[in-house]
Amino acid sequence: MTAPWWPRIGTGSLRLRLLGATLVTLALALTGAHWWLSSLFRDHVWRQFDVALVQQLDQLTARLSFDSEGLPSIDPGSLSDPRWDRPYSGLYWQLDRVGAPTPTGAPAPGRTGVLRSRSLWDSQLHLPLDALAPGSLHTHEAAGPGGEAVRVVERTVAAGTHAREIDAWRLIVAADTQETQQAMGRFSGLLAASLAGLGALLALAALAQVSVGLAPLRRMREALQRLRDGHARRLEGDFPMELQPLIHDFNSVLERNAEVVERARTQAGNLAHALKTPLAALRNAARQSAPSELGTLVSEQVEQAQRHIQWHLARARAAATQHLPGQRTPLAPALAGLVRVMDKVHAERAIAVNANAVAPELAFAGEAQDLQDMLGNLLDNACRSARRQVEVTAQRDGPQLCIAVDDDGPGIDPELRPAVLRRGVRLDEMVPGSGLGLSIVVELASLYGGELALQDSPLGGLRALLILPHSPETRP
Repeated sequence: MTAPWWPRIGTGSLRLRLLGATLVTLALALTGAHWWLSSLFRDHVWRQFDVALVQQLDQLTARLSFDSEGLPSIDPGSLSDPRWDRPYSGLYWQLDRVGAPTPTGAPAPGRTGVLRSRSLWDSQLHLPLDALAPGSLHTHEAAGPGGEAVRVVERTVAAGTHAREIDAWRLIVAADTQETQQAMGRFSGLLAASLAGLGALLALAALAQVSVGLAPLRRMREALQRLRDGHARRLEGDFPMELQPLIHDFNSVLERNAEVVERARTQAGNLAHALKTPLAALRNAARQSAPSELGTLVSEQVEQAQRHIQWHLARARAAATQHLPGQRTPLAPALAGLVRVMDKVHAERAIAVNANAVAPELAFAGEAQDLQDMLGNLLDNACRSARRQVEVTAQRDGPQLCIAVDDDGPGIDPELRPAVLRRGVRLDEMVPGSGLGLSIVVELASLYGGELALQDSPLGGLRALLILPHSPETRP
């Protein structure tokens, strides 16, 4: 079953998750506020509209009079609003006679438009019959003389004399609602624009709040970057109290991991030291005894055992430290120390080892001992093969550190180069060695995600190109 799309959006980015939740909440709140405020304004306007109509109706009711015959009359001159006299002005009044009640209690059709305002001109208001108690009010919507929407307030008035039975009259006041509707529409639009502007400001405030709130996470990411680049061995920085338990636990894990690695290295060193003593005793015994086939065999096996111990110790050390954070070894100082050693070891051959072109900012993202083991083997092999010169150059290629060791020796046939990288293989059996040097370099480089390649050298001999992870320069 395919997972829904919405969880992937929420888990992709904490910033988007917070902003999305905030913006959705703002949109719902502002939409609800627009509906609520518009409803309040609309109800208020209609109440005021009805109050004005009732006032006009009260004025008409006060001006309504009946003669001795029970006929109604309203003096138009006594009405204060000039709209009563302007045809189709939007304000109208009308007096209808209501018939006697039917047996069911509903009013019977009477006579409409007995009296009406001049503003109705030659039209009449046609309203449904209502059974209203005398003096009670009724408000509803209707159609005006031109078909426009009007709001109507009506009241039933009873009148008569001792000689005649009481008659029921319906007094009606109606007003056009177009201007009111337009005013409410303008208010609704203005309110929507105002709330939209407020929403934009609140969205910017939410963005600023999220940016400020997530700033400690950005600093923690930078601290992790410094840790990964080898500029620190623990998370350091000023973090809020909510993140301090996480920082403390993370640093505790780093310290525990470092203790485990150090304990493993110590135990490996102790094992190697414990094996060196009996191996040295066997070697000395073989040398001091009379020459024999057994003594020669023991000496060779002891030397091979010692070489294998050194090789496996180097491999174990690299495997234990390759993923540790905070590993950073500058290249230039390590090379300078190795060059001094090579000058002493190969002093009788007067080999010139040049490593002055290495930039000081280049660094290896790993342990110094591993770098010295790899470069030491490469330099030693180059000095053994060189005639007069060995040159070391290095450059950064993105996240990689490329170190080239060139010599002016005879080189190696391209077809034979893959073979010499295998453990225990030597092309020249007359030269002292175990054949483990290049294989150690290959093994250590691969543990760090790097590699060793053999190429033709510009000096005429062999180039050993060592590719390792680069540790960026320390940032301020």
